[in-house]
Amino acid sequence: MSPALSDQVIMSGMVFFSHVGVLPEEKKNGQNFILDVIFHCDRLPATATDLLAQTIDYGQAYLVIKEIVEQASYDLIERLAGAVADTLLQTYQIAEAVDVTVRKPEAPIEGQFDYMAVRIYRQRNR
Repeated sequence: MSPALSDQVIMSGMVFFSHVGVLPEEKKNGQNFILDVIFHCDRLPATATDLLAQTIDYGQAYLVIKEIVEQASYDLIERLAGAVADTLLQTYQIAEAVDVTVRKPEAPIEGQFDYMAVRIYRQRNR
């Protein structure tokens, strides 16, 4: 399934505080992370039925993502992105794939930048 041909539910710019990082001070002090999630679905039944049960409930999905990120203590944002993607695919059977971007605007790097990020795409194996 091509992402360009799918119905999508998009959740953008979600900010969560977590303790993900390689350095001891990142684990101790924590920092903000910004996540974007795109659910790729075949034609969403809710487009015809107007029923919340036939789409991705983004209010519920937000809470799932929030719990994962805020409880995480991984070293790498790659691992965080993978945990979010895997959980969302397990939780939302209507999603054929998920695209997760984790941005780290406070990465402990000398220099000027907006953020460092990881973007992963996971597709369901059917």
